[in-house]
Amino acid sequence: MDIKTIDLDFFSPEIIASYLIETEDGPALIETGPDTTFANLEKGLADLGYACADVKNVFVTHIHLDHSGVAWRFAESGSTIHVHPRGAPHLIDPEKLMNSATMIYGDRMDELWGEVRGMDEARVVVLNDMESVVVGGVEIRAFETTGHAGHHNSYLVDGALFTGDVAGCRIPGGPVMPPTPPPEIHVERWHGSIERIREISPDVIYPTHFGAYADVGAHLDVLARSLDEWTDWMGREISEGKTEEEITREFDVYCREEMFERRGISEEVHAKYELATPHWMNVGGLLRYWRKYRLSGS
Repeated sequence: MDIKTIDLDFFSPEIIASYLIETEDGPALIETGPDTTFANLEKGLADLGYACADVKNVFVTHIHLDHSGVAWRFAESGSTIHVHPRGAPHLIDPEKLMNSATMIYGDRMDELWGEVRGMDEARVVVLNDMESVVVGGVEIRAFETTGHAGHHNSYLVDGALFTGDVAGCRIPGGPVMPPTPPPEIHVERWHGSIERIREISPDVIYPTHFGAYADVGAHLDVLARSLDEWTDWMGREISEGKTEEEITREFDVYCREEMFERRGISEEVHAKYELATPHWMNVGGLLRYWRKYRLSGS
């Protein structure tokens, strides 16, 4: 088995990856990125000797637009799109997904994500927890790993685990950070998924943002610790009665100081994190988590 990383160059290198798995029956693709980087994905495939029509199986970890936004183009060229059961309806009819994304990104939707279309239901295949697909002699097994989103699968191929966002964001040269966008962050379920990844015990993990990492245990330790630190920090800010605008400003300072300046991370790498998992967006997800699950008592 051979795994190739295709850098989608989302406004900058090393932000969003698509991973191509060579099989006896042609390539399988994990993650597609958004429509705005489709030309880069086409070129990456061409550099490896493939056209989009050669890709008959696409696996998306979840339906956030930076992971699955252009999957519809592969469906139209004959690919089967494999996805978590809760994500499948939104690939077939993306209206609710797009409405939710517009609430977050507003008038930047086209600039960031481009066009999104629904898919023929026959092209979308649900993969439940522990189900697998064999493509050209390569078994690709789904593991439900929620917390970042309620419709999230990770995919195990031999000893490699493709983790989407549940194993965090780790730009080369930077720290592991938990991407916490609205609307589905659930910290306790996320910790459960982190423990599940430990139980799976992969040799290497491939987060979509960005690259391959073999120090799996240490990586997950940092992720779990950061997720708790961010959650506790947010709880203190809320308890002090601060507005979302105030919290967003202070979270930006907090991340710069705690996650970057203290560790000597360059401004260039910090700017890449702002593309992959913007601080203001992380605030929105953690605020919603606190209001829905901690403050409501549910």
